[in-house]
Amino acid sequence: MERTMLSRLIGTALVATAILYPNPAASQAMLACTERANLVAFLGEHYSEKLSAVGQLDAKTIVEIFASDNGSWTMMITNVSGQSCVILTGQNWESIPALPGSKA
Repeated sequence: MERTMLSRLIGTALVATAILYPNPAASQAMLACTERANLVAFLGEHYSEKLSAVGQLDAKTIVEIFASDNGSWTMMITNVSGQSCVILTGQNWESIPALPGSKA
């Protein structure tokens, strides 16, 4: 299970890196980006999503996951200037509590 989580984390980091540092052909792709405060307000108002998890991608970028009680979720990246971009969305989010003795 830890190996699967690590694989997913690495995959997410690669996607986020590709978005933050696009090549010229990919730079024409449309991203859902705006100021972090605007995006957080939108997710709360339209999807009832609240901050569920956060992690540092690199020295200038964090990854945040917002989730709602009904299972919708959004993963976004935010840079030091406060610009946020949605990188993934989905359904059926489930928080799993850490088991006693596990390294979480």
